[in-house]
Amino acid sequence: MYTVQIERECGCFKKSEYQSKKTFDNQQDAYNYANIVTEFMNEDFCQTHLFTACKTEDNQFVIGVSSNPNSGSCSTGAALTDSSCASGSCGC
Repeated sequence: MYTVQIERECGCFKKSEYQSKKTFDNQQDAYNYANIVTEFMNEDFCQTHLFTACKTEDNQFVIGVSSNPNSGSCSTGAALTDSSCASGSCGC
């Protein structure tokens, strides 16, 4: 089994139809899903965060979340655990 898991759920992710963890029978399906979901989130979400997919050990793909330096939305550009978003809409 292969797993695709979101690193941290921002507000946009929580409002979406995506699951935070999904399993697949083969690596190719997990890889495709991780990349497609990452692309959709980067295009459709509020642009406060950037999402990247990468393969880790143990048959797992992680969709990482980081602050988007080009968004202008976060007041501090702070670490992922910081909750000081200027608009409050991103849920970070």
